[in-house]
Amino acid sequence: MTMRLARWKRWVGMVAGAGLLAGCAGAPLYGNPELPAAPRQPPVDYFQVDWWKGLVDKTPLLEYSPREPASPVYDPESRNVIAQTRDGYVRAVGPDGQVAWSFRTGARALAGGIASEGVIYLPGGDGVLYALDGRTGAVKWKYATSESLATVPVLADGLVLVTTDTDTVFAVKATDGTWVWQYRRDPPSGFTIRGASAPRVDQGTAYVGFSDGFIVALKVEDGGVVWEKSLSGSGTEFLDVDTTPAIDSAGRLYVASYKSGLYALEADSGAVIWNTSVGGLTSLLSRGEVVFATGDGRVDAYLGETGKLIWSLPLKDRTALAPVLARGMLLVPNERALLFVDPTTGKTRLSWNPGVGISAPPFVVGSRVYVLSNNAYLYALDLNNVKKGPRG
Repeated sequence: MTMRLARWKRWVGMVAGAGLLAGCAGAPLYGNPELPAAPRQPPVDYFQVDWWKGLVDKTPLLEYSPREPASPVYDPESRNVIAQTRDGYVRAVGPDGQVAWSFRTGARALAGGIASEGVIYLPGGDGVLYALDGRTGAVKWKYATSESLATVPVLADGLVLVTTDTDTVFAVKATDGTWVWQYRRDPPSGFTIRGASAPRVDQGTAYVGFSDGFIVALKVEDGGVVWEKSLSGSGTEFLDVDTTPAIDSAGRLYVASYKSGLYALEADSGAVIWNTSVGGLTSLLSRGEVVFATGDGRVDAYLGETGKLIWSLPLKDRTALAPVLARGMLLVPNERALLFVDPTTGKTRLSWNPGVGISAPPFVVGSRVYVLSNNAYLYALDLNNVKKGPRG
């Protein structure tokens, strides 16, 4: 155990050294650039805002608690950032912060897209999977699923995989959108948690969680079942395995049941390696020997080999959404703000709220972080060449 902990300390030391851990341990909350008042920018210890762009001109009268759950995506071919917003539009914003093109899908999206070789694969809010040209927004092909698409698409072996909020995985050809296979499970009769598990693909196998409490390993080529495992036990409510699975270099597969906690499984068989008793987890991120887990009122870090809890950050009544790592900081949206968390200690260094909070996971490209606020403002944050203040 001593050797394992020593390795973990070396890993987090490298993460911290590459990032922005300067500043005091408190969590200041900064002003709101989406209001008419002059914006108050966060200190340069952490980032600077290169530009921001409001994407939704007309909002419903007296709209209460707006949410933008679809993460933006950066297309390196066109250098555009593509974002889907609650008005049913897809917009590409160029390096100058101006809208390069827009495309209407007809309904609000639940998840963002993925970019590959100049093509943007988008799960439209209208149940249609789109392939758009990243430079122009022209439709290359589209596939109507007749279900609500709920996850960022995954590209694997020439296929595009996407999961719906009614527990169906669709696989279509990336070249022309031709249907190849689909796999469906019947949702439980009781209440379920909003969200869905995107497939995690490794060595020709797609691992997907479902709202009936199962995780299933599917062959990417034809959707055939390799193995399936129940993680939530008996019952009819809140059995969801909505976390997108994570897999590490040792072949451990990490996935969380909302009811029964975090699991480490053997990827080739589904055998349980370890399990925690912490329920309410909805998102995972695996890096090195550490697994970060977020969910109802908490952000946790676990040692991947044993499941030992390294630290836990309580958030009271707030829900922590899917985290990302950027320049040595763990960025966690929690609907009210974007938290900058020290991954070595679990301490919040900064809480940034540009308006009415953030629900979509940011998209990280090197030192640049693209953030879509719940007010549908798209921000380009620069985490490079910032000044580092003294530690608090």
